[in-house]
Amino acid sequence: MAPPNPPGQQRAGTLLRLPKLWIAPSVLAALVTLVLSLLYMGGIIDPNGNLHRLPVAVVDADTGPPLPGQPASLGAQVARSVVSAPPAGAIEWHQVSQAEAEDQLASGKVYGALVVPADFTASVVALTTGQAVKQPAITVLTNPGVGSLGSSMAAQINQTAARQASLAIGKQLTAAPAAAAAGATARLLLADPVQVTTRVGHPIGRHSGLGLSAFYLTLLLVLSSFITGNLVHSGVDGALGYADSEIGPWHSRRPTVPIGRTQTLVLKMAMTAGILVLTTTLVLVACITLLGIDASHIPLLWLFSYCACLAVGLGVQAINAAFGSMGQLVSMFVFIALALPSSGATVPLQAVPSFYRFLGAFEPMRQLSAGVRAILYFDARGDAGLTRGWIMISIGFAAALVFGFLMTRYYDRKGFRRLTPQPQSA
Repeated sequence: MAPPNPPGQQRAGTLLRLPKLWIAPSVLAALVTLVLSLLYMGGIIDPNGNLHRLPVAVVDADTGPPLPGQPASLGAQVARSVVSAPPAGAIEWHQVSQAEAEDQLASGKVYGALVVPADFTASVVALTTGQAVKQPAITVLTNPGVGSLGSSMAAQINQTAARQASLAIGKQLTAAPAAAAAGATARLLLADPVQVTTRVGHPIGRHSGLGLSAFYLTLLLVLSSFITGNLVHSGVDGALGYADSEIGPWHSRRPTVPIGRTQTLVLKMAMTAGILVLTTTLVLVACITLLGIDASHIPLLWLFSYCACLAVGLGVQAINAAFGSMGQLVSMFVFIALALPSSGATVPLQAVPSFYRFLGAFEPMRQLSAGVRAILYFDARGDAGLTRGWIMISIGFAAALVFGFLMTRYYDRKGFRRLTPQPQSA
């Protein structure tokens, strides 16, 4: 049996009948739920339909002469047909040499490559003369370091293009007079003469989560800095007497320490910077030492990770200082809700609606995941995303400081005090 309500205290049943008690949480919960649903599902439901300029390399290394009556070698014909194939604008084909394709795969600039070998025309001609030693082949190269979905999409596109090229060449061969005397088996081979082989163009380690370890490491870093920033925010407010402290049934209010908003922000940012040294180290120890993910350039990875966490943590403090109790919700949208679907780490930005590509230009998780991926998979190359990551971290760091201190100094000058000093509670 429930204990009797002390005199003067309201009962929950009475308060539940007050409409104004429901309005604010209901509206906020409904809006947040609706927006999150639209954001997360809107970015992943139709990658192929949203495909826009996915970078893929095509290599024509064929050194053979053109067939009789043809203006170019078969390799050149394949490359031309691949680049001009519909839908226009879905793929950004990079016609490059073999060495350039390997370099672009090794820097994450392309999601895959289609390679026509040097002996392609010669091996096709050998089929028509009955002197074939091996079947003509086109190689599809994957790039798992850019993400399993993006690499898989590029591989499927390349395999389809290679198969269509094989059928087009088959029409030329079966229409030639020499094909009339061939047997049924030979004519079947001539109709679809090219073997399509798929292999990894730029290998990554076995313990890389099929190219997803960089994304999840970035997510851990962002979440840890977001949580750290908010814990410091609430902890400092409680310690300084600007918020109640409640643990289980115990409630307390400390004496209010007279301090301005600007100095409070300095305190919170300094504590965030210090604690993030510990949390960043623990994330990397857990992932690399305890779980054994494949990682190289570990000192650089730690430095980049800490600076990334610092930019996020200071951003959280700046937003909390500007928006007060709503700051945690605002920073959640800035650093997580909007950042995850626009990160390009699971679904390529080239395969999401244009709104997410716009967000990806400045949302922090996109920049941080590109830098972490460059360190983990692409030998810490600057052109693989690391340089951009450092630049965007610097911009984020400066923006957090400028925005946070502009807002707190404005509040201080206007005399907006946070609380009237409270006496020690009994």
